[in-house]
Amino acid sequence: MQIPEGKKIYFSSDNHLGAPTREASLPREKKFVRWLDEVKEDAAAIFLLGDLFDFWFEYKTVVPKGFVRVLGKLAEISDSGIPIYFFVGNHDLWMQDYFEKELNIPTYRDVKEFTFNNKVFLIGHGDGKGPGDKGYKRMKKLFTNPFARWLFRWFHPELGMRLAQHMSVKSKLISGDDDKKFLGAEQEWLAQYSKRKLESKHYDYFIFGHRHLSMEIEVGDKSMYYNLGDWIHQYTYGVFDGNTFEIKKFE
Repeated sequence: MQIPEGKKIYFSSDNHLGAPTREASLPREKKFVRWLDEVKEDAAAIFLLGDLFDFWFEYKTVVPKGFVRVLGKLAEISDSGIPIYFFVGNHDLWMQDYFEKELNIPTYRDVKEFTFNNKVFLIGHGDGKGPGDKGYKRMKKLFTNPFARWLFRWFHPELGMRLAQHMSVKSKLISGDDDKKFLGAEQEWLAQYSKRKLESKHYDYFIFGHRHLSMEIEVGDKSMYYNLGDWIHQYTYGVFDGNTFEIKKFE
């Protein structure tokens, strides 16, 4: 994809809408909608890198209540012709085809390669990548098992949603690595994952979320790893103008 003159590609991650309560997250949802309104003016594309919701499960005829402001804004932007790409995170990994059918937003469940202006990107949420975090990786295998999803679907939505939201807040295994302190350039596990990927192919940029910390780390010759931060405390996002990538803060 060649980015048209004057256009940019935007990236955000980890809104966790609905946490700790819908009422408490509403100001964050409104702020994120303001950001979407701002970036749509010059966006060539928008990438949402997971955990948009603190919990999401799609029954055949039921989706979680709420979030109408952000869903309506995403529908508006998608309908206007600006492509939006969504990567499921560890909190919304039970997303199925609602975004694709209702909003025309393609949904990805693993990292995916994109090329913009001859720069090669590897993009994803980032959960379960790199060394360590074995407890979460085992839990993710359980949660992504088709039989486990089928079994959960038999809970009444009222009970299932209450149970899942409680676990989403309380369980470290569902959250993955909950240590939000910077581990150092050599110890950050997504930086280590990026370095391993470079052994087989060159990437100019690795763009991930999940860590809730905005960071940039040089991982190879002309290769950078960026983490987007979050929309809980940092309100940070990434932008690529066709030549350079940077992390910015939305006030």
